[in-house]
Amino acid sequence: MRKNALSSLLVAGIAAAAFTTSTQAFAYGAGDFFTRVGVAKVEPKSDNSDLTLGGVDYDVKVDDDSAFAFTLGYRFTDKLGVELLAAEPFDHDFQVEGVTGGSVDHLPPTLTVQYYPLGGTDARVQPYAGIGVNYTMFSDEELEAGLPVEFDDSWGAAGQVGVDLLIDDNWALNAAAWYLDIDTDVTVNGDDVGEVEIDPVVVMAGVSYRF
Repeated sequence: MRKNALSSLLVAGIAAAAFTTSTQAFAYGAGDFFTRVGVAKVEPKSDNSDLTLGGVDYDVKVDDDSAFAFTLGYRFTDKLGVELLAAEPFDHDFQVEGVTGGSVDHLPPTLTVQYYPLGGTDARVQPYAGIGVNYTMFSDEELEAGLPVEFDDSWGAAGQVGVDLLIDDNWALNAAAWYLDIDTDVTVNGDDVGEVEIDPVVVMAGVSYRF
């Protein structure tokens, strides 16, 4: 599922290169401020490491979740820009296999520097890619077993691909995906029990507006 979503966006970006001869003169580029708004789905990787409870290692699985998300961005030049991803909290259920379940909320603000290969041209389809940093804040941690649990906040790298389909001088349809390196140390009842590797792909679909 993760590979399919990411592959679809990559295919869209590659296909966009074939549309450089558009007759519409939208010319998105240097000096543009923009926002992208939509629904984002966070898909953690399938193997989220394990936790050690009572001297025994147990597999951990973190479930998907979807929420409203938006970005704010600026283009320094026709081809280079920066974008900040924000969202309402994602609420993930998780299972410590064979022991207990629980839930945790997180916010993953992510800042990326972006490259637009067709920036400044009249192409209606504008692919882009970015690299940057992610900071994930965890809250409202709960275990069904009733023990206090805490997920430490996390810093990590981020990668991004996306594509805008320009409608007019201001509006565009948008699809984007991020890979986020999210590893969090977990404490149960005051004891360090290991690290959970969430490392999700975040897929967002929505609209873009240029100011």
